[in-house]
Amino acid sequence: MRDHVSAVSAVVLLSVTALTMVALAQTPANPQAPSSRPALTSAGAALYEANCASCHAAPTDSRIPAIAVLRQRSPQAIVDALTTGQMRAQGADLTSAQRVAVAEFVSGRTIGAGPGAAATTATSDGVVNTGDTYVDARCASSPPFDPSKGGQWNGWGVDITNTRFQPAAQAGLTAEQVPKLTLKWAFGFPNGTSARAQPTIAGGRLFVGSQNGTVYALDAKRGCTIWEYKAAAGVRTAIVLGPRLGSSGTVAYFGDTRASAYAIDASTGALIWTRKLDEHRSASITGTPTLYQDRLYVPVSSGEEGQGGNAQYECCTFRGSVAALNIASGEVLWQTYSIAEAAKPIGKNNSGTTRYGPSGAGIWSAPTVDVKRRVVYAATGNMYTEPAQTTSDAVLAFDMDTGKIVWWAQALFNDVFLVGCNAPKGANCPQTVGPDFDFGNSPILARLPNGRDAIVIGQKSGVGWAFDPDNKGAVLWQYKAGRGSALGGMEWGSAVDSERAYFAIADNGALQTAGLHAVRLDNGERVWFTPPAAPKCGSGRGCTGAVSAAITVIPGVVFAGSMDGGIRAHSTKDGSALWEFDTNREFATVNGVKAAGASINQAGPTVADGMVYVSSGYGSLGGRPGNVLLAFGVQ
Repeated sequence: MRDHVSAVSAVVLLSVTALTMVALAQTPANPQAPSSRPALTSAGAALYEANCASCHAAPTDSRIPAIAVLRQRSPQAIVDALTTGQMRAQGADLTSAQRVAVAEFVSGRTIGAGPGAAATTATSDGVVNTGDTYVDARCASSPPFDPSKGGQWNGWGVDITNTRFQPAAQAGLTAEQVPKLTLKWAFGFPNGTSARAQPTIAGGRLFVGSQNGTVYALDAKRGCTIWEYKAAAGVRTAIVLGPRLGSSGTVAYFGDTRASAYAIDASTGALIWTRKLDEHRSASITGTPTLYQDRLYVPVSSGEEGQGGNAQYECCTFRGSVAALNIASGEVLWQTYSIAEAAKPIGKNNSGTTRYGPSGAGIWSAPTVDVKRRVVYAATGNMYTEPAQTTSDAVLAFDMDTGKIVWWAQALFNDVFLVGCNAPKGANCPQTVGPDFDFGNSPILARLPNGRDAIVIGQKSGVGWAFDPDNKGAVLWQYKAGRGSALGGMEWGSAVDSERAYFAIADNGALQTAGLHAVRLDNGERVWFTPPAAPKCGSGRGCTGAVSAAITVIPGVVFAGSMDGGIRAHSTKDGSALWEFDTNREFATVNGVKAAGASINQAGPTVADGMVYVSSGYGSLGGRPGNVLLAFGVQ
């Protein structure tokens, strides 16, 4: 579904031809040597012309960027995508020099040059090197970590029910104060790393992952660095905090884009354990794990959906899953797949390569824990290949103890989709191509005004749903907010308070439907609708009013980031604007990294202890890349 688009947005489906292999074989082994630059540039151009130009010269899919858009990315960010990111399946057959060749041609820059990014490196001791200037980003002093002090935002949805509602006591911020919010500090992600992950706040510390795999612990009020930890691949998930079993201390849990889960010491950043959850070469953990008692529930998705146009790829074999881990050791207690049977050969594509199915139904969002019913809810993505299954585009209920699927509620059947299948002659495409209307939202376990429970969730179809957890997911109500699209519809995260559900709508920025919708929690009837404001970024690709990112609610206020780079606050009473800030500029950062904001997507704002934190610069899904984390407070 979604970060197959990260794959597409770096370079599409690199199958190295004999011609380009010959050219690359003649390049020197050291890609950094000055004498190797012309050869690498020539080899990169050959790779692009042979394998990428057909897609990027005149893209037929709104998610595939033109070469001019790719040039906004740093070469190091593209190398990272080919090495440990969502393009690693395509980059696995390339040498280091070959990855550099492609990245330098696509970005139009050499490694170590360009806007702030590639010339900037962070060291393990917190000193940041920005060219010839060294900035000590470490905190001069930091009190012992105590997560019980101050306000908290822990994990994706602030609690295990994923409401994305922060109570007043934890928010430390009122609706009356919101118009007075000002920028307190900015932190730049080094090496051209896109700003993607959502921060976690506890005990006066901010924890956040990054695209290159670095996890940071920062002082939440000042932005200085307390420690760093380097994971083996990019970290898209939020960080989840919990007590350490059998001893004192706090553990930070997260997942990476190679489908490994981690537990590290939240005080020091030292590794406790790591666990690989899926050996599929495209498997990834995009959704934040959810912690309850002594178990960590981890969702698994993949980027295999990006193989629709690769005629040589045996597509497709991945299937989504949820794994329950023992938090003390990382031991897998159970792992249940969203598709019951493993994929088998189902025919051949037009190049004679074997096709496999069924596949897909990745789980892109954080699971939700229902303590009363002892179940874990997870929402699934679309199918990659047929035969269609009833567990795709659905909410699944897993028995908390055994992992058995006790019921599921499907919102759309036969949504079989691969990237590139809306263009002619897609190599691995099904006969009937689905609309890609799967779930990226987490299920919300909400309490209705009448005291009953409901599972509220938004879908990329533009429909908001309420399912009955006491009647095997029977539909309680549905609200058609927009027309839906492969980029949303309701993409990453909805929210509820005690009376209303709030849905963020992308719909490619359409004024008629995009923006924010508020509906009654008891029956799904519209209360108000606020269309998007005029884009802050002017015009062009990725500059729309689409609200794809997850939204956040505190008493009286809905915070929403937009693809146009604006972060806005709206009244929960009528949707009227309370505050906005334009992130489309460069910022002076506390760590000395050259950084700028751009599109806001996926990660929602986090609010705690009187502060609002926003990541700006999500470069995938048709967005514009940036690399800044912003912290706002009241004077």
